[in-house]
Amino acid sequence: MTTALTLTTGQDAAGAVVLTAVGEIDMSNAESFAAALGEARPVDGQPLLVDLTAVEYLDSAGLAALFEHAERIEVIAGPLLSPLLTISGLADLTTVRSR
Repeated sequence: MTTALTLTTGQDAAGAVVLTAVGEIDMSNAESFAAALGEARPVDGQPLLVDLTAVEYLDSAGLAALFEHAERIEVIAGPLLSPLLTISGLADLTTVRSR
């Protein structure tokens, strides 16, 4: 059974491209998450903003997708995921902002 995950792409007030994930990211939907990361195209060399503030669970498959795109993303995470992203080492490779 696939875990509920909603992915939307839009722009923030400054015009940056934002991929927003809502729900849980695990091995049942990590391919969809990875595909969305790969398909989102920021403009003018800006990083893709990945908003994970509404993600309640992120497993190793979701982390792997983030690591694969670390050079072109910035992550916005809530208090639940921020420690995980730091401990995993992702925060050493890209900007992780807490919200």
